[in-house]
Amino acid sequence: MIAAVSLGFFGSIIALFGMKCTKVGGSEQAKAKIACFAGVVFILSGLCSMTGCSLYANKITTEFFDPLFIDQKYELGAALFIGWSGASLCIIGGVIFCFSISDNNKTPRMGYAYNGPTSVMSSRTKYHGGEGDIKTTNPSKQFDKNAYV
Repeated sequence: MIAAVSLGFFGSIIALFGMKCTKVGGSEQAKAKIACFAGVVFILSGLCSMTGCSLYANKITTEFFDPLFIDQKYELGAALFIGWSGASLCIIGGVIFCFSISDNNKTPRMGYAYNGPTSVMSSRTKYHGGEGDIKTTNPSKQFDKNAYV
């Protein structure tokens, strides 16, 4: 568990250098490699934590079912379940960090491309026959509640 906490701390520090919002770490490719390394460190931290929790749970269950064990017997408690869930989240976070190095220059997944903003005026001229119709109408009616839908 001490190794898990230490690896988690150092993984957090490394992840700070790998984030795109920081200026430390170099180019985008270098930051992607740093983020991937932070992901590997988080995965190792989660595995260490999972191992520590599982070993302690194994000790508790073997002592609980041992009829020759005389001392106080313990049961699995909330701390173990929290440890297992925290280790799982740490592993999932590390995997997400590892997949963050994918190339961002790909086309959109759904095949839709963003064509930039269009104004209400340009859409009205397209569908209502030109500028003459808009200038003859009341200016307050140009931007009613249906103009933005």
